[in-house]
Amino acid sequence: MKTVLVTGGAGYIGSHVVQQLTRRGDRVVVLDNLSTGFRDAVVGAELIVGNVGDMALVTRVLTDWQVDAVMHFAAHTVVPDSVTDPLRYYGNNTCNTRNLLAACAEVGVDKFIFSSTAAVYGITAEGIADEDTPTAPINPYGTSKLMSETMLRDHCATGAMRHVILRYFNVAGCDPTGRIGHSTPNATLLVKVACEHAVGKRECLSIFGTDYDTPDGTGIRDFIHVEDLAAAHLNALDHLRQDGESLVLNCGYGHGYSVRQVIESVQRAAARPLTVVELPRRKGDIPHLIACSDRLQQRLGWAPRYDDLDVIVATALQWEETLLRREAPLTSAA
Repeated sequence: MKTVLVTGGAGYIGSHVVQQLTRRGDRVVVLDNLSTGFRDAVVGAELIVGNVGDMALVTRVLTDWQVDAVMHFAAHTVVPDSVTDPLRYYGNNTCNTRNLLAACAEVGVDKFIFSSTAAVYGITAEGIADEDTPTAPINPYGTSKLMSETMLRDHCATGAMRHVILRYFNVAGCDPTGRIGHSTPNATLLVKVACEHAVGKRECLSIFGTDYDTPDGTGIRDFIHVEDLAAAHLNALDHLRQDGESLVLNCGYGHGYSVRQVIESVQRAAARPLTVVELPRRKGDIPHLIACSDRLQQRLGWAPRYDDLDVIVATALQWEETLLRREAPLTSAA
């Protein structure tokens, strides 16, 4: 039986993909160094703790598990951190991807699904990007992912491999069943941070930039539920296993919400006001970016199930409440 290797499968997005894969019967092995992932987030799969840049380890895993396809999530993803420490991002995101590809080449793995980002587009003229929009990242995170895309494309051009590159827009929400979620400490994703504040884990919520050229002055993003994004990965795997050609695809809903609209949704879900602090723009942030994802639907037959901001927020808030109960100290009976 062939196996899917999921790097970073103990992290936020990777764990949701692993859960969907194992639920439908795929055999999965996860490689994660647990720097931001969690053992208990890996559902129904074998977890191997290690670094994706360790070629000897990766080669052994690929061989021992008879891996025929790789889904590569392992990466640093915080834009402001990439600005202050770019070499760390190029080392982890780009150099480690090169090592992973080399290990795949050595053992003949010929199907690769890559977790990329809309940050490769940078600032677009209309605030909308399709897959043919020129790439011009404005931060090292986006550049590190674009460099990895280039390596993958060039390797596949030799005929050794076929790939699907999925360019994520803004991922949010959690497993609606409450089994897994977004547990990363010191997270920076807006919906996660707002929900942490709503349950009392943060004293306030910061808005970075209120003077953008948008209707309410705050940044606008295309938020996609993590379960819909995970489903796109399964569609991509099926496409490659059916001898489909290499593809680059946007993952988003094709419409956006501003930071203030997200805050309003969290306030509705939590039934309480949030304490908001307005701060200057952060270096590397993009003011307005929406996906054109028609190609994803047409080529992979993907259809969203959770395209509703209030649904996205509700699942994220539910997970924060779950984490809060888990973290609560036990009290002795009177």
